[in-house]
Amino acid sequence: MSTDATDPQPQQPTFDGPPLSLEEELAAARAEPEPGPSIETVNASLKDGLNRCPKCGGTDVQLRASTGMLVCLFCRHQWQEARVEEEFGLGEGIDDLQGTVIASGARDIAADAEQMVTFKCDACGAEVVVDTAHALNARCHWCRHTFNVNQQIPNGAVPDAVLPFKLTKDEAVERIRAFAGKRRLFAHKRFKAEFTPENVLGVYLPYLVVDARAETSYWGTGEVETRRWTEKQGDDRVTYYAADVYRLQREVAFTVDDLTIEGSSARADFGSQTTNNIVNTVLPFDTKNAVKWNASYLVGYSSEKRDLNVEGLAPVLEDQLLSIGRSQVEGSLDRFDRGVRWEQEKIDVGGSRWVSMYLPVWLYSYQQKSGGMLHYIAVNARTGETMGSIPVSQPKLILAALTIGTVLEGLAGAILVATA
Repeated sequence: MSTDATDPQPQQPTFDGPPLSLEEELAAARAEPEPGPSIETVNASLKDGLNRCPKCGGTDVQLRASTGMLVCLFCRHQWQEARVEEEFGLGEGIDDLQGTVIASGARDIAADAEQMVTFKCDACGAEVVVDTAHALNARCHWCRHTFNVNQQIPNGAVPDAVLPFKLTKDEAVERIRAFAGKRRLFAHKRFKAEFTPENVLGVYLPYLVVDARAETSYWGTGEVETRRWTEKQGDDRVTYYAADVYRLQREVAFTVDDLTIEGSSARADFGSQTTNNIVNTVLPFDTKNAVKWNASYLVGYSSEKRDLNVEGLAPVLEDQLLSIGRSQVEGSLDRFDRGVRWEQEKIDVGGSRWVSMYLPVWLYSYQQKSGGMLHYIAVNARTGETMGSIPVSQPKLILAALTIGTVLEGLAGAILVATA
């Protein structure tokens, strides 16, 4: 077996010089790009907390999910905030990104930030307090004006943009019912008895949406099979192969547009007592249709606050970019029919742009009595993609496995009889 050959026809650019030492690699990883200019995304027209209808001036405004538009409940006028893609130029300049550009809603969360925001009602003079830990809007108890938190307060509650709900609750309930119905055979009997999809909850989840420009580098070995043969050993036949082993070097430069990363530590923690990781399985969202922040989009829905900062999520971004880079160089590895093993990798993030965004999900949860597992079924409120977990009956699974094994054993016996 040859072990000192080199890749004779590299399909991607290769490196000059040996791979970095471990110390050099760690130093490169610690070298953070210089901060770039920030993007100010505050919806200035809404800073006083009153989201007025542009036609009649009413403040009783909420989202109409079937259209994705805001509707004034007084005059029935409908409108939509501007798309952030065009408003802030987020679809442009990815090739030229330098350093770390952070939109105002994605800035670091202040450790001492207050949960309470107080507004003075212009109509009657009363003070209205909004508890941002639980809601981003409240009504004046004197004149019934609705106040919304639109300025970007430093506690992670207000993002730069929001992607409105599109699927109605009834549509989400039908998708959840269909999902669970296909799995009822092995579902735990208590789950079937207590299954009430009408309890589904619409929730906006916090994400950081990232554009980035990166270069990734990989070192490893690849094998090309040169010969294969089979030898008999007792009653068995063993297959052997010979292969040439090549040292490989690959690098690729690329950009990513609207990569989504969880902004909540609770959702990013894939522990053993919850199945909240299923939220990732209903990605992607059509983030290009996200609009400028307006708290009226949240009326009637729940939401979670972002509690993770850009600096803490930089390693997550790098891991995802390295994975993307590996997929980019796969096209140059076809000739290595015995596979490739990467032994060392390096990334240089030349520039990144971070925007905080609320994305819409319909969630059904079920707390399993035995073991305490919290199960979720999630529906992407834009595309309808549905995924989830349900508690299963172990006896039913064992019975099914035994039944299948018996059937297969019977089929094998029939084949032996037929061929005897």
